[in-house]
Amino acid sequence: MITENLCMLAQATEQTTSITGFVPIELIWEQISQLSWLQAVMAISFGAVYMLYGCKIFKVLVVIAFGMLGMIAGIKAGEYSGYEQWNIWGGVIGAVLLGLLSIPLMRWAVSLLGAIAGGVITSAAWYAFGLPDNYLILAGALVGVIAGGMISFIVFDAAVVLFTSLGGGALVVMGFLSLLWHYEPTTEQVYQWVHNSRWFLPAVLGTITALGVIIQKQILRLQKE
Repeated sequence: MITENLCMLAQATEQTTSITGFVPIELIWEQISQLSWLQAVMAISFGAVYMLYGCKIFKVLVVIAFGMLGMIAGIKAGEYSGYEQWNIWGGVIGAVLLGLLSIPLMRWAVSLLGAIAGGVITSAAWYAFGLPDNYLILAGALVGVIAGGMISFIVFDAAVVLFTSLGGGALVVMGFLSLLWHYEPTTEQVYQWVHNSRWFLPAVLGTITALGVIIQKQILRLQKE
């Protein structure tokens, strides 16, 4: 039943085409739909810890984040070599190198993640308000990257709170949507929200991220008192 519904929705989406090449909606949907019930619950749990207590464990999260970035970059580099085994070795080497490199350069790493978080937030707002998609990267994302980077260099705590709240919020949202997608009465509705409502993902992610920022700010304030 779920498969039939998704096929019908996919055909309708191809006709109405609400997705652009600048917004990776299909990639996001792939992550949501491929999670099992257990994986979705784990994503919510880890995301909640990430979002609410990231300011206390941010060093570990930075190493993990850069390790994942290194792994992706290493796999891509391995693909260009033409040898399949280099995909695995490239991923391992990239993860270890970037993970270890982020430790002595922790402040720079946090600032970079804060800049990326700023870019994601402004580009999401750009997409939600229906502004021209062909300027989403040059205008929407770039403004956020610059602003997030400047704030991160000036106020270190702000960068930590921003990227942990956004990263944790993304995991929580993805997990909840996956659970709703597995629940058959809401399967079609979740697909429609993600694919045909430009405001839905930015609004939900923005709300969860803001909640994380508020809570972590209170935690940091209490620590300083």
